[in-house]
Amino acid sequence: MLPLRTISDVLRRVHENLRLRTKLLLSFLLLTTSLTCAVLLVVRHNSQAQAQLQIERGARSAISTFHFIQRQQAKVLSHKAELLASLALMRDGDVTTIEDASKDPWQPEDCNLLLLADKQGRILAMHFSGSAISPADAQEMLTRSVNRRENSSWWFGNRNLYQVVLQAFYEDPASKKNLGGYVVVGKLMDNHVASDLGKITASDVIFRYGNEVAASTLPTLEGRELSGEIREPFNSARVHLAGQDYYASSVELTPNAQPGANLIVLESYGEAAAYLEKLNHLLLALGLVAILAGSVLIFLMSAAMTRPLFSLVEGVQALERGDFTYPLEAGGNDELSKLIRAFAGMRSTLRTNQEQREQLEGQLRQALKMEALGRLAGGVAHDFNNLLTVVAGHSDLLMDRVKPDNALYNSCQQIRKTADRAAALTRQLLAFSRKQVLQPKVLGLNDLIADMGKLLRRLIREDIELNLQLGDSLGRVKVDPGQIEQALLNLTVNASDAMPTGGRLSIETQNIVVDGSVAEIHLSVPPGEYVLLSVTDTGQGMDAATKSRIFEPFFTTKEPGKGTGLGLATVYGVVRQSGGFISVDSEPGKGTKFDLYLPKTPELANESSAGEVKRLASGNRRHTVLVVEDEKDVRDLACEFLTAAGYSVLTAQDGMEALDTVERLGSAVHLVLTDVVMPRMRGTELGIRLKSRLPNLRIVYMTGYFEQVKSNSEFLAGESLLQKPFSREEMLHQVCNALHSRHAPALSS
Repeated sequence: MLPLRTISDVLRRVHENLRLRTKLLLSFLLLTTSLTCAVLLVVRHNSQAQAQLQIERGARSAISTFHFIQRQQAKVLSHKAELLASLALMRDGDVTTIEDASKDPWQPEDCNLLLLADKQGRILAMHFSGSAISPADAQEMLTRSVNRRENSSWWFGNRNLYQVVLQAFYEDPASKKNLGGYVVVGKLMDNHVASDLGKITASDVIFRYGNEVAASTLPTLEGRELSGEIREPFNSARVHLAGQDYYASSVELTPNAQPGANLIVLESYGEAAAYLEKLNHLLLALGLVAILAGSVLIFLMSAAMTRPLFSLVEGVQALERGDFTYPLEAGGNDELSKLIRAFAGMRSTLRTNQEQREQLEGQLRQALKMEALGRLAGGVAHDFNNLLTVVAGHSDLLMDRVKPDNALYNSCQQIRKTADRAAALTRQLLAFSRKQVLQPKVLGLNDLIADMGKLLRRLIREDIELNLQLGDSLGRVKVDPGQIEQALLNLTVNASDAMPTGGRLSIETQNIVVDGSVAEIHLSVPPGEYVLLSVTDTGQGMDAATKSRIFEPFFTTKEPGKGTGLGLATVYGVVRQSGGFISVDSEPGKGTKFDLYLPKTPELANESSAGEVKRLASGNRRHTVLVVEDEKDVRDLACEFLTAAGYSVLTAQDGMEALDTVERLGSAVHLVLTDVVMPRMRGTELGIRLKSRLPNLRIVYMTGYFEQVKSNSEFLAGESLLQKPFSREEMLHQVCNALHSRHAPALSS
């Protein structure tokens, strides 16, 4: 069992290591060889059957020929017997009749036996011209023929076989009465007769009586061999004589006699064997040629079939290596070509998915980077804005205490301006990360753009034409004017840089209704009513690759040192945080157009004046304000502002202390001015707890940036927000509004 198992394992490993083309070639070769051998075997079998059938037909034809010759010979013998019977009747049965008839010169050579018998069947005279039969055998044969009333028969004796005809003669021939005797005429069946018959039938023949051979075309040895081999009566058989095969067919000459005489016809297989041998050689040659031709054809077919498959395999292996450009062969329309084309399509899809995945990964990395930068900016802004609040606030206090003609007054103004510039820089840093605190107002864009007209003309070069096309009856929008101004400034600067040789800059406003057809073109803009602000230049334009990345932070096409990549990112952040949408249309050499879709608002514009603030502050002495701030400097500054305005001021350095204060004083506290980002408890959580205890309590939040938290946004939507750094007027305005308005102004984040 071990060798068989080892052989099986070896064959299995060989089969597993064979290439598909080799397997296909071997399979086709085995199939072709099997079919060719099967066809050759069928042809050979049919040829053998045809040869056997031809031999059997030859034997039947030889027997038919013998029957015809036998009938003709019987007629000749019958005619001779009639003449001999007439002669015997004329001589009254004299025995000399036979002797005289045998001496007749006209006696034919085919009459070898003449016999005369009396009416009792006793032989009176007998003459043989060839091999003789003994008188006893002749008497026995005559008696048997007379008793059987045979007219013709076959006699055998002394290994001699005769075909005989028996003729009776009567004294009254007319009435056939008074039997006179019998005459017998016969022909000897010797080797000469057998040879003549064999030549006529093209076969070997044997005359046999019982198991004794009387005459044959075969040598004596073969005749004896046949007599020893075939002893029983038979119709046909295959015999082997002297090293040669024969088909033997037998004819019974004396059907009802025992022993009987028969004729055996032998058809040699020699010619058929020689023909089959030649045919085998021919079929073998044809088989080899067919296998060779089939092998060549199969090789070409397998090469044509497996070449695209090998190409597909190489393409799959190349795809595993990350190569998406490996050439594939798929020139036809068969199933394999369709499979290759399907794989090519799948590879293209995978390549697109790979590119999209890489793009998404890049966007994710960029988003994570921006998130990290936003968190960093938020932390910096919180601390930096606290510092700026203290600087700006104390500069305001100094300006109140120092007369304008004092030399320190200009220094206080410069400190105040520098603090404002630092605050603006902080807001711009927060804009692209969408963490800036917006202070939305209901306004008309036309008024804002008209006010900025002079500033915009100073920003662009003299070779650039500024064209303002402000729409009539323009709807109102609720936006942070400072942020919109910043976005418009950034777009103007970018347009100026895109027209180094001059051009035209157009700023256009109009009302627009975005319906389904427009939304299909600008997929990011949902249907609705908008105020459209368009900024168009005739500059260099952008290709698709650049256009797809223009809103990415830090992406710039300018030379190093001439751009930060924050300009358009800031525009995008401002528009999106204002609830709007932005789209860009640009082609190389055809300029660029930015469309800013800002939602229309049905609210009316409201304005607060300094006089209104003073009026609201007339009863400040009746209100108590709790200031919650973890930075002592900011807390002290806010207390000083409020105290100077006539408010009763309480302080707390965190949310827990503020809760204790409100618990003790209850409704005596009218307003809480709290920072948002504090240790132990955030300002938003403090506001929720205070509102749950005192629903009518007013809350104003202070913060340097706003973190996009859904719960915070929902809670702060009904409260006031004071952005750091703030001035004294801004803080007092927010506090007065919160105390004297029924509904706090909406807050946008």
